[in-house]
Amino acid sequence: MCGRYAITSSPEAIRALFRYGEVPNFPPRYNVAPTQPVPVVRFVDGVRQFALLRWGLIPAWVKDPRGFSLLINARGESVNDKPAFRNAMKRRRCLLPADGFFEWQATGGAKQPFYIHRRDGAPLAFAGLWETWMGPNGEELETVCIVTTTASRTLRPIHDRMPVIVPPEAFDLWLDASVVDALTAAALIAPAPDDLLEAHPVSTAVNRTANDSPDLLAPLVATEEAPAPPRPAPAKRAAVAVRRGAKAEREPGPDQGSLF
Repeated sequence: MCGRYAITSSPEAIRALFRYGEVPNFPPRYNVAPTQPVPVVRFVDGVRQFALLRWGLIPAWVKDPRGFSLLINARGESVNDKPAFRNAMKRRRCLLPADGFFEWQATGGAKQPFYIHRRDGAPLAFAGLWETWMGPNGEELETVCIVTTTASRTLRPIHDRMPVIVPPEAFDLWLDASVVDALTAAALIAPAPDDLLEAHPVSTAVNRTANDSPDLLAPLVATEEAPAPPRPAPAKRAAVAVRRGAKAEREPGPDQGSLF
């Protein structure tokens, strides 16, 4: 799955890669979470368009989104079959600009987050699907999800899933649903090349959606989370309390974040 990611490149760099006409100005984001507005690139009238959509797909047939669990990811193996994704795969494919993403490795107890990014530091393009939900009073809400696939051999020790990463030369193949059918586009749903990405452990501070700073991407120094050395009893009890507090942090759920 992909439950958190980062967009740190400048708006100019993102625009140069995706070649859309708009000139948006947006700040770097180091901890993008579900239900937040996220930038996407899609085809509108045959040209690439930049837009902000809410992360967490709501299919058009949902009657009341308040009782529907948001779909932040779509398994690539079933996007052409599942009712929640089938129509979007045929007509509403998009790309999500990113610089990296987070995955949590199960280590027996608490999960260790890793930041995953291109080895050369260039931005990424996640394959996405978008929908427009219309309410009974004419209100509209545009939402998006990230298509995932099995993890590459490089990432498999961390997690068994990863976002589908679309190379620049295949952007139009994914985006242009008027020319490229869903079955053809599905050929892009595959793990990234083993030499494309690298990963390093980061602080569990990324677990909290309120945290959003460059420190979240910094490699974790081995001594930062090592057990404290023995101390007198009162201090030892305090250290245990701190460790218990850290242990309470868990991998984020799909309902975290704030509406826009």
